[in-house]
Amino acid sequence: MPTLTVFTPAYNRSHTIGRTYESLCRQTCKDFEWLIIDDGSTDGTRALVQSWLQPPLAPHEVKGNSFSGICPAGFKISYIWQENQGMHGAHNIAYRNITTELNTCIDSDDWMPDDAVEKIVTFWRRHGSDRYAGVVGLDYTADDELIGTMFPSDMSETTLLGFYAHGGKGDKKLVYRTEVITKYPEYPLFEGERYVGLAYKYMLIDQDYKLLTLNEPLVIVEYQPDGSSHSMYRQYWNNPRGFAFFRKTEMQCTASKKRQFVVCAHYVSSSIIARNWNFVKESPRKLMTLLSIPAGICFYLVIRHRVKSNQKMQFR
Repeated sequence: MPTLTVFTPAYNRSHTIGRTYESLCRQTCKDFEWLIIDDGSTDGTRALVQSWLQPPLAPHEVKGNSFSGICPAGFKISYIWQENQGMHGAHNIAYRNITTELNTCIDSDDWMPDDAVEKIVTFWRRHGSDRYAGVVGLDYTADDELIGTMFPSDMSETTLLGFYAHGGKGDKKLVYRTEVITKYPEYPLFEGERYVGLAYKYMLIDQDYKLLTLNEPLVIVEYQPDGSSHSMYRQYWNNPRGFAFFRKTEMQCTASKKRQFVVCAHYVSSSIIARNWNFVKESPRKLMTLLSIPAGICFYLVIRHRVKSNQKMQFR
């Protein structure tokens, strides 16, 4: 069995996921398999993935919503289709199906440097143990620019929250032990919503484990105009229960009082959008939530204004 599963949630990304595939074909180490969770795509992603297998699967060989096979580069590709649930729902399905020791998510619009798998596997074999949740590495842009900051030279291990609390910045690539990440609760699904922050699980893991730091690029990131990072105000508006759930977890995991206040204000704004007037009673930080209500109302008004302004722009 391979050491690593690279898994990729995909939603109508047939125009970019080929780049992800090509980067995996170029890996200097083939000690991995690729799991694609198709989150309800309607753009031909399934047929594209089928064409990568050797030999290509005929339509009658595909049973149900999943299939697997070997690609010409020699690694296994598994494909699972599901009704659209959002990124967090795709992660739930991935974690249910991963059997390798390690796993990492590479989005369908991103790709891996040619030696990324080799660096992950070699580093883990040299330094990994049951003491750690896994490895955290670096994100780079296509222009070879580091996203955020590197890990300090004296920081050989850290929690994700601890890194940011000490001034760390930017998205980082997480490689988790499958045994660890699957023992924490799945992401909840809220009817009519498609977003719960992936950091929900990471915050829970932070309470029990540290991550080994690897100051090497493990992914090349290209943010898409229609990606979630470019539409956060709309995400806030369309997924208030998911955000409120996430904020309640963050309140309990964040030590900084300043950050707790900010989180509570976010929680208040999401609760107002969701028309949940029991939010103080349901909050794990009731006093802080009460104090943050004015800020939360202001944030709610900002979100509503931004969403309405964007809607007007779309109709011009």
